[in-house]
Amino acid sequence: MRPADYFRIPDVSYRVWKVWMRNRDVFMKTIKVNFLVPFLEPILYLFGIGFGLGLYVGEMDGMPYAAFIAPALISISMMNASFFECTYASFVRMYHQKTFDAIISTPLNVDEVILGEILWGSTKSLINASIMLSVLSALQLVKLPDSLLLIPFSFLVGLVFSAIGMCFTAIVPTIDSFNYPTFLLITPMFLFSGTFFPLSALPEPVQLASQIFFPLTHAVIISRGLASGRIGAQSLVSLAWLASVGSILTILSINLMRRRLVA
Repeated sequence: MRPADYFRIPDVSYRVWKVWMRNRDVFMKTIKVNFLVPFLEPILYLFGIGFGLGLYVGEMDGMPYAAFIAPALISISMMNASFFECTYASFVRMYHQKTFDAIISTPLNVDEVILGEILWGSTKSLINASIMLSVLSALQLVKLPDSLLLIPFSFLVGLVFSAIGMCFTAIVPTIDSFNYPTFLLITPMFLFSGTFFPLSALPEPVQLASQIFFPLTHAVIISRGLASGRIGAQSLVSLAWLASVGSILTILSINLMRRRLVA
């Protein structure tokens, strides 16, 4: 492929929602299992870290430690739901179940299949964020109604991480190879994106790298602002960063996947 081919505008139509609906139908068959993890996850983290470690930490950035990490937990759930949906799950549908081949044999094209997968990954982010938000709201750790904006915002975050996941799906030779991006990208973001302590606690070069390369950093900034009702200029910059990077990566991932599936 020529360099320009990696950013060719995808050929998509309304049929992309057929892929989304197919994944939704499969999801609904296992709704009880899919509901359990995002429901229990914030409770375990909050009691283990927020309330447990919080007894020794006290306040962080002028708020109780549990309230400090609560929006970060939602952001982490957005990341995990979308990234792993468009890596492991998409790889299984592509390589083992041959679902992509079956769909492409219909009037749908490759671009529509991949965009449908990305949109479904974004939806999984929204679903998980909504469930977690309900739990954190019941515990009075987020401010209402401002924090309700986290629900539509989670779709954008999901789009970014779905596109990142799909880029890796396009290039990994085996499903075990996903261990590399998980360990080298997802884990560092989990730890160094202002999730469990402020970015200001890190050395300045690490802070700068986190803000330039880690989407989760920007997701946490905005989520914390919405959850606390304190949206500032930094949140707007982060929103622009996520929107622009998400658009670029979505186009790139579709073209990378087309190269893999058509070649």
